[in-house]
Amino acid sequence: MLDFTAMRAQLAEVYDLTPSVELAQSMSDIHAKMDRVIPFPDFVRYAPYIAAINKLKAEKNAVILAHNYMTPEIYHGVADVVGDSLQLAIEATKVEAEIIVQCGVHFMAETSKILNPAKTVLIPDVEAGCSLAESITADGIAQMRAKYPGAPVVSYVNTTAEVKAASDICCTSSNAAQIVAALPGDTIIMTPDQYLAQNVANMVPQKNIVWWEGSCIVHEQYTPEDINEFRAMNPDTTIIAHPECPPDVVDACDYSGSTSGIIDYVTTHKPAKAMLVTECSMASNISDALPEIEFTGPCNMCPYMKKITLEKILWALHTGSEAVEVDPLVAGKARIAVERMIELSRAVTK
Repeated sequence: MLDFTAMRAQLAEVYDLTPSVELAQSMSDIHAKMDRVIPFPDFVRYAPYIAAINKLKAEKNAVILAHNYMTPEIYHGVADVVGDSLQLAIEATKVEAEIIVQCGVHFMAETSKILNPAKTVLIPDVEAGCSLAESITADGIAQMRAKYPGAPVVSYVNTTAEVKAASDICCTSSNAAQIVAALPGDTIIMTPDQYLAQNVANMVPQKNIVWWEGSCIVHEQYTPEDINEFRAMNPDTTIIAHPECPPDVVDACDYSGSTSGIIDYVTTHKPAKAMLVTECSMASNISDALPEIEFTGPCNMCPYMKKITLEKILWALHTGSEAVEVDPLVAGKARIAVERMIELSRAVTK
């Protein structure tokens, strides 16, 4: 666990992190990307960290990969690559920098390390876990294989390296249906997200999909009653859900897609009002690029994603601490499952 007092004292010795109006004004181009959701007084506090991180990245030959659920000051301020799990996995294979800083949760950093075993992969807070990833183990995969012998195992990338290594192929919410449809055999095992599996089953009825009963603490909280009540009071709002939501929630919405799919949908369709049934930072990160859309309605926050802060990113880059390691034997098997996902995803989109 990080010692915040010691960390802040050490950072203060090297970096001027005092809030500065002048510095913030000089970074108006960065603030413009988030000024709809980050008021200038707040940006004044963030500016010294953003400036220090961006300078340190260049000095240390580092790149920051940030998931769509990162807060706007990270997403727009310091990230070099942003995207959903599939986009980040693909981009991780293209990285030339010596150091990867993974702004997301731990399994994402593991994936980057699996794909880049010779590089240093840092996660700003090693305690940024994932309830979904923690819901299954390699033993769970073995149980499913014993129950459904011969059925291929498709595991969500939201899993540990050990689970990936025990699986045949990985998937993300953006390519799960295509991957399942392309696999041989009638029965497909999907782990660990039961709701993603059930939503994919509705999209790929020709397959008998069986699943592990895990779920995401963010998306499982939504109910169809929530959606219907909101729609009754806001009939002119387009409601968009992530496929980690229960199927009856997805059915109550106007569209369902991965985080990248949600961004593509609102960018293309530009509804006057939109409610994103997913993690809170999604709307915040795209609102400035889409000023014609009023993002409204409730959202749920991921406590794990929010463990990643500018302060922790600076500390990780400054010290090189919180490096992620994966056992080489596990990494080799996991890499096969991830690379199969990337290859098949590319094949089915051509």
